[in-house]
Amino acid sequence: MTDGGGRRRRAFIGSFTAAGGPGIVTAAVSADSGALTLLSSVNNVPDPSYLALAPGAATLYAVSETTEGAVAAYRVNGDRLERAGAPVPVGGDGPTHLGLFAGHVLTANYGSGSVTAVPVRPDGTLADAPSGVLRHTGSGPHTRRQQGPHAHQVQADPSGRWAVSVDLGTDSVRVCALTDGALCVHREIALRPGSGPRHLAFHPDGTRAYVVNELTPTVTACQWDAEDGTLKPLTETQVLPAAPAGDAYPSGIVTSPDGRFVWIATRGEDVLSTFAVEGDDLRLLGTVPCGGHWPRALTESHGFLYAANERSGDITWFAIDPTTGQPRYEGTVEVPAVSCVIFG
Repeated sequence: MTDGGGRRRRAFIGSFTAAGGPGIVTAAVSADSGALTLLSSVNNVPDPSYLALAPGAATLYAVSETTEGAVAAYRVNGDRLERAGAPVPVGGDGPTHLGLFAGHVLTANYGSGSVTAVPVRPDGTLADAPSGVLRHTGSGPHTRRQQGPHAHQVQADPSGRWAVSVDLGTDSVRVCALTDGALCVHREIALRPGSGPRHLAFHPDGTRAYVVNELTPTVTACQWDAEDGTLKPLTETQVLPAAPAGDAYPSGIVTSPDGRFVWIATRGEDVLSTFAVEGDDLRLLGTVPCGGHWPRALTESHGFLYAANERSGDITWFAIDPTTGQPRYEGTVEVPAVSCVIFG
């Protein structure tokens, strides 16, 4: 259960405490089978639905996906977590995602349609208050889901020069710079109206990106120019081989470390789709059952895929065929109301 440097491999699992989740769970990871063994949990921040690790994996950050909205820092102490200071209010409603960028933790606040920057101190703890809150504007044609902005994800681009936020409510991706602790929009890129973009994954070569759309089960392949901070939509591909029988809401998206494949989880249909990367396009190779119900997030680690199945309360993992990219079910572990799993 160690990495190449002899360090014990761990997984960190977020969950919705309001729905019976255990908070944040630490697990050991088997290098051979990919299996997760639950070790400990901490439950002192409500609804820690998404997590991010600092470089070196000494500090873990978690959003608190509540109407008050907060972010918290934890020290990683062996197989246990210790909260480092009080949670910091983010000035936004329902933060669903977070990422590290330019000495700050950024949160995407779905309910209020905003992105918050919170400075990180040299010791990894968080400042007492945000340095800035960028409020999105706009709407979309979906009468129930797009009445206003809904920032769903924020992350640094591979070059580290830009912060990229994906907004489901405005059908757009914003490329931002950070100046004196405040985010400012460099460019806003429009996607197809009503598509409902949820998450974006960059290709390892840093010149392409893929946006998974929640309101129409599709994925948009884009060209990314880090020099100019420009995202150019190119093609849009269905994530399912046929029309869905019922609910079909894509969620997580992952690119393979070698850049040959893209995987997408779809809730409702409860499947994982595999795509081949072919130049600037994606080709659907097939789907497999996710092994649970409502896969909210999808993660790749050391040749295995992990689906966090929120409504069935479990994480399933799959070995990836290195030639075909197809996932093969390997096992499961119970985590009630699970929302994400990350590795470090």
